[in-house]
Amino acid sequence: MPAEQINLLVRYRGSNIKPKLSKMGGNAWETTKAKAKKELELIAYDLLNLYAKRKMAKGIAFELDSNWQYEMEDNFEYIETPDQMQAIIDTKHDMEEDKPMDRLICADVGFGKTEVAMRAMFKAVMSGYQAALIAPTTILTMQHFETIKERFEPYDVRVAILNRFCSKKEQKQTIEKINSGEIDVVIATHRLLSDDIKFKKLGLLVIDEEHKFGVRQKEKIKQYKENIDILYLSATPIPRTLNMALSGLKDMSVINTPPKNRLPIKTYVGEFSAQYVKNAINQEIQRDGQVYYLYNRVETIERFKKTLQDIVPNARIGVAHGQMTEKELEDAMCKFEAREYDVLLCSTIIESGLDIPNANTIIIHDAQNFGLAQLYQLRGRVGRSDRQAYCFCFYKNGVLPPDAKKRLDSIKSFTNLGSGYKIALRDIEIRGVGNILGTHQHGQMASVGFDTYCNLLSECIEDIKARESKNPYETTEPKKKENTIIDIQADAYIPDDWAQTYEQKILEYKRLSDVQTLSELEDMKVNFKDRFASIPDCVENLIKLIKLRILAQSANITAVRDTGGVIRIYTPYSQAEWNILKSKIDYKYTKYFKFTPPPKNLNKTKGIILINKNEDDFDEIFNKLADLFYYISEVVLNFKY
Repeated sequence: MPAEQINLLVRYRGSNIKPKLSKMGGNAWETTKAKAKKELELIAYDLLNLYAKRKMAKGIAFELDSNWQYEMEDNFEYIETPDQMQAIIDTKHDMEEDKPMDRLICADVGFGKTEVAMRAMFKAVMSGYQAALIAPTTILTMQHFETIKERFEPYDVRVAILNRFCSKKEQKQTIEKINSGEIDVVIATHRLLSDDIKFKKLGLLVIDEEHKFGVRQKEKIKQYKENIDILYLSATPIPRTLNMALSGLKDMSVINTPPKNRLPIKTYVGEFSAQYVKNAINQEIQRDGQVYYLYNRVETIERFKKTLQDIVPNARIGVAHGQMTEKELEDAMCKFEAREYDVLLCSTIIESGLDIPNANTIIIHDAQNFGLAQLYQLRGRVGRSDRQAYCFCFYKNGVLPPDAKKRLDSIKSFTNLGSGYKIALRDIEIRGVGNILGTHQHGQMASVGFDTYCNLLSECIEDIKARESKNPYETTEPKKKENTIIDIQADAYIPDDWAQTYEQKILEYKRLSDVQTLSELEDMKVNFKDRFASIPDCVENLIKLIKLRILAQSANITAVRDTGGVIRIYTPYSQAEWNILKSKIDYKYTKYFKFTPPPKNLNKTKGIILINKNEDDFDEIFNKLADLFYYISEVVLNFKY
């Protein structure tokens, strides 16, 4: 197909079911889309109800940044990446509006989500409100507590922690202070969801590792107050949350830019081998590093420690898991951090939050038992410094279940920095999108693919909005403009040497084909000049074809085809309507064109405008067509279809 029409191609991302292919020119594909759209209308109505509730709800308009806010942010020891800075700006903008914020920050482990959250929490406190952060594990809450307390302490912000390591007496005292408003910021595990916690003036809630919480838990969280601002943090959001973000129900900021000097983690997937384990551990010890060995069976972990010690007798091995007492767990973690252990044999308790830059190899035992997002999070425990990190995913000898194989293939494929968003999309392919308004996880988009599913959902929402806002005295539905096909012979393409790489060339074709307005096209042209210094004639011609497509679409032209000596313009206009158009357009433009009725087989076309192509000068043809389409679009609103 013509490269400038690449926007008509949509990648199929579905479930395990292979999609049924349709014959080109037939009605099967349209029928399949129509069925999917009919099912989606119910979801669209529910979504619109939620939109309406959000618009009606009166939220908190937090104050503009104070001098203390600027000072606290200046103490950040790193330079913000562009994506991180944009996420901070977007979050603050949401907080300053009087609508409840519902924003998802999607970023890889170590890409700066916590800094976005800290600045938002500080802003809430400076505006006289309480802020809360809920995290799935005790270790993660401890790490957040230490970081936030250190940053907020100079400003007399009262920070508290609530987890299982706190005694009952400490928990009771903390809860009383939360309820009375004596605590400004609380970091907690699921304990925060208890009925005895009633914030005096909660303004912001941060949910870290969003994918670790279920729908019911999140709904319980929202019941604190309907008008509070909520910030979700996740490297790999669950399909439902990502779908809500892509559908527009949640706002989303994606941080793709890695910190300076960060290297991708090299990932190996294979059957368990004692020799491979020995080599991996010894290689890390030889470069004075440390190893996480993830073994997720607490009941046999001590027995496996002896097996592991036999494999690497020279290694100092420590054990950490969730069933240990507070003192035992803290002692094991501190010794590992102090480099008294070479290997930490642990459960998934280390999945979230543990940040030890010297640990740069992780070995995952029985990797087939873990979910894709979980594997990605576990791998993120290493590679937190400028040293090359390694992840070994070992599975049991034998045949892998199909889903497990897909997960392991995916974790091996997505090694680039910033792959969390792609991992979440891949999770959608394996698990299905899920009902975005309930607890049922399903894949109703299998027949059309995820991307088309999202497009159809957007169409349903727009259709319902149009119907509900329609003038009750109008009896016809507004006709939707279809994509116009421009098929004119011209030397129009992106040269390989200009775009430098094949991937970049396809990307530029896609960006051009997605342009919908003349102002966007002009911006693209300016961008090309800025990046590539000059624009070759063939690219200029491609830009002109895109311009013709935009002008023709605004004039309701369905197709423009070059048939050799004649250019045919397929229109929805009748002879009478064409005569009206001619009277509105200067003769010097219309003298080139001839109107003729269409053949009987073109049932959607009322007429064809012909232009005799006496020359092959593309610029001349472009000027004539652009003028015609421009003038038609100026008066096209006088007609009803």
